Amino acid sequence: MIVTAGSNDISVSKHESMAQRAYRIIRADIISGARPPGERLRIEMLKTIYDIGPTPLREALQKLSTEGLVLALEKRGFMVSPLDLDEFSDLNIARIEVEKVALSRSIALGDRQWESRVVAATYLMNKEDTALLASGNGVSDAWEAANAEFHATMIAACGSKWLLQMRDHLQDMCERYRRSSISQSIRKTGDGKRDVGKEHAAISNAVLARDAGLACQLTESHYMKTLDRLKRDLRMLTTPQT
Repeated sequence: MIVTAGSNDISVSKHESMAQRAYRIIRADIISGARPPGERLRIEMLKTIYDIGPTPLREALQKLSTEGLVLALEKRGFMVSPLDLDEFSDLNIARIEVEKVALSRSIALGDRQWESRVVAATYLMNKEDTALLASGNGVSDAWEAANAEFHATMIAACGSKWLLQMRDHLQDMCERYRRSSISQSIRKTGDGKRDVGKEHAAISNAVLARDAGLACQLTESHYMKTLDRLKRDLRMLTTPQT
């Protein structure tokens, strides 16, 4: 049985229902890859894993199906949505466009307190990028957390909760693809290494210089490099070997 990322989190707030808890934990496990693409989500199995009853589990799965993370199979229960390269490309188009709007607004509206957050996020990102490059191993949870915080901080001062919500949802959908890829490491041969540390530093410098045009350009390039890499990796995962 796959060890899940969310099933250890058994805390329930006073205002969180069991259905909300089930939704939160299963969603996190799908995005992290603990519940892999194509996995059948049988209620009896989920009851054992998450210690939650069938009714809240079904409510959670129905909600996840409206987000596209789960497929509702007619008379056959539920399944984690498979990976689809066309969808992944489309998600990145939307993600980049929303991110650029939020980033431009954040650079225009951000105050000194926001700048200090950018500096702090950049410092942590640099430490994790350096550790990743030195280790030569796969991407760690610490790097994942620093990367998420870095990009979220850049757009945090945009002044629009709807932009932030849209961006977060698209980020989560893209994250599921990235984490499901066989290539979660900087170790590459032949086609060259990516220096993501330099990419992050360049984005941060442009943001702190209040150069919205350059910051948006660098952010788009950063995400497109990830898209191109993962499209190749996902093709390796989904193309039958001869």
